[in-house]
Amino acid sequence: MTPATIALLIELNRRFYQDFGAAFAATRRRIQPGIRRVLAGLPAHGRWLDLGCGSGALAAEWAHQGRRGLYRGLDFSPVLIEAARQAGAGGEHPGLEIDFAPADLGRPDWPAAAGEGPFDGVLAFAVLHHLPSMALRRRILEQVRTLLGPGGRFIHSEWQFQHSPRLVERIQPWERAGLAPADVEPGDTLLDWRYSLPGQAEQVGLRYVHRFERDELATLAAATGFRLVEEFESDGQGGRLGLYQAWEVQGA
Repeated sequence: MTPATIALLIELNRRFYQDFGAAFAATRRRIQPGIRRVLAGLPAHGRWLDLGCGSGALAAEWAHQGRRGLYRGLDFSPVLIEAARQAGAGGEHPGLEIDFAPADLGRPDWPAAAGEGPFDGVLAFAVLHHLPSMALRRRILEQVRTLLGPGGRFIHSEWQFQHSPRLVERIQPWERAGLAPADVEPGDTLLDWRYSLPGQAEQVGLRYVHRFERDELATLAAATGFRLVEEFESDGQGGRLGLYQAWEVQGA
């Protein structure tokens, strides 16, 4: 994939969350079952970094569960960061510090926003599939690896939209984004998202999504210094719309 195509796809998603961020956040106020399962297995104390923290639903649950240590949420969308701060999850809680910062994973300097490490774990729920190109994803995962201490874990989920006939119907031709199929990589998909308020015309946005295969994730883990330690499917009708994996730093 060329740098120009990568930039176009990043801008496509940035524009989507700029235009539809508030409406999108309104549909993501509850914690997914898979995330709750992850939380149930995490220690109550630690330093955690959440990539793509969105509108702060996870941060609020983090505080509600009485966790201690540090939760730091990063997101490239100013709209969603502001929504997270307004949700009241930010600030200090007994034994817990929660804060949010803007960071664009598409930029090589994003780790600066993470602050001082190392972290016990890094979370990235529904994030990697919005990052175009294998090369970019590998670079980001190599950076994640440097933020983790010994035994640190990277816990992430990828959208398995192919398991939903309704979502498959939302697949759009690449020409709508000014691209051709040859411009993108296998698994890359253009999906639309629809939103309407009572009495208003429906608004449609476009998003770039990558459909991950398990062997592709295994290749990324091995290439960036991780090993797979847990995997499960969850979320949505049939419980198969999210593929969750926990990776551990190799050699730990």
